[in-house]
Amino acid sequence: MVRARSGRVTSRLAAALAAAVLASAGILAAGTAPAAAAPPAAHTPTAHTSAVPGHAVTGYWQNFDNGATVQKLKDVNDAYDIIAVAFADATDRPGAVTFNLDPAVGYTSVDDFKADIKAKQAAGRSVVLSVGGEKGAVSVNDGASAQNFADSVNGLMDEYGFDGVDIDLENGLSATYMTQALRAVHAAHSGVVVTMAPQTIDMQSPQTEYFKTALGIKDFLTAVNMQYYNSGSMNGCDGNVYAQGTVDFLTSLACIQLTGGLDPSQVGLGVPASPRAAGGGYVDPSVVNAALDCLTRGTSCGSFTPSTTYPGLRGAMTWSTNWDAAGGDAFANQVGAHVHSLP
Repeated sequence: MVRARSGRVTSRLAAALAAAVLASAGILAAGTAPAAAAPPAAHTPTAHTSAVPGHAVTGYWQNFDNGATVQKLKDVNDAYDIIAVAFADATDRPGAVTFNLDPAVGYTSVDDFKADIKAKQAAGRSVVLSVGGEKGAVSVNDGASAQNFADSVNGLMDEYGFDGVDIDLENGLSATYMTQALRAVHAAHSGVVVTMAPQTIDMQSPQTEYFKTALGIKDFLTAVNMQYYNSGSMNGCDGNVYAQGTVDFLTSLACIQLTGGLDPSQVGLGVPASPRAAGGGYVDPSVVNAALDCLTRGTSCGSFTPSTTYPGLRGAMTWSTNWDAAGGDAFANQVGAHVHSLP
């Protein structure tokens, strides 16, 4: 995701590297990372009541002004079931995060922001705090930083009322310690909403650290909304190379996750809301809808057709609600309506 003043322009590794990953690990070799013992909860576990619908739309809300439409949370289109607040900030304690409301988004007080979170939740939406982004500098690579991460996320959930956390770390992560950290968050908030937004290279095999993390928390993971953009061409689950910005790219890469161990309800399609929102990989909402139909119904496929259908597919995600608003809410209105119409 983007912290910069413009759309995301970070380049991705090419298909050759992806092929090497596939060759060394095997795209169909599913396995879960051994679950590290969760550290004790930092405080008494509290019940959490968030309920994400079976087919859900996720959108990132920008806590900064980069030229997209500036919004308050209350302005976010009602089509978004999960709103990921972008982003948490690193602290001087390894692994720990905090949240600083940017005055640029127009709130006069933190209390007003918290009130908007509660209003969205009262309307049936979930609001999570996203950690990472293109310039995120949070590192969870040992037991101490895992505990710091969990303690700080739990504290922010209690302070702001966030329903959970989104993992969008683009500079690598340790499956062992991120799994440990997220299990500690789950121990303190049993109904936590946990989403992830890995890059395409991070989900090419169940042996990658991101994939292992997802599998390591499969018992409570909400959704992996991989970023199908800023990627270049990548290998699909059939071993063929597909170019970003096509229905085949969306379906064949989703297939890797679906055959690699994730439940269909944990897989979403992450795309830019507009051409300005990313450096490459934008697709028209009709292409996203075609990919959803291909995966869930076996219709509207391109040259790649999955061997089975996945009616329980979670849905779709976009960067960002702000860029979507700048384009007239095309993603929310078209993809959102389509996701919610899935049986």
